[in-house]
Amino acid sequence: MSSPGLRRRNRNRGDLPINAEINVTSLVDVAFTLLVIFIITAPILQGGIEVAVPRADVQPLTAQDDPFFVTIDRDGQVFISESPVSLADFQSTLTQLAAAGTFEQVYIRGDSLANYGPVLKVIAATATANLRFALVGEPYTGN
Repeated sequence: MSSPGLRRRNRNRGDLPINAEINVTSLVDVAFTLLVIFIITAPILQGGIEVAVPRADVQPLTAQDDPFFVTIDRDGQVFISESPVSLADFQSTLTQLAAAGTFEQVYIRGDSLANYGPVLKVIAATATANLRFALVGEPYTGN
């Protein structure tokens, strides 16, 4: 026999409805917060050297596994991939990299506001190293 107090407790517990729903409001809030953070930080994480290449009637680059870029910014600073190199050391550095044989063509990205002198020196050093080169431009969608 069970005591009357025990029955009363069981009866009160059985009167409460069981709530089996999951409250996802906080999960959705966290997901949207993370989405906003990723949207804001994605352009920052892209990296690279910011240059405004000139617009012209050019063809898009063909897909390569690892294109080799040389960039000249508007101040005349030369970058091999993303590493700054002085213009005086550029030719010897490029010759050493070409001897390693990891690339066949150099893509030269010159800022549209850069002086012509540093761009020409990069082109001449690339030609002296017996490497093929291409000048990078933004496709012109002219009006």
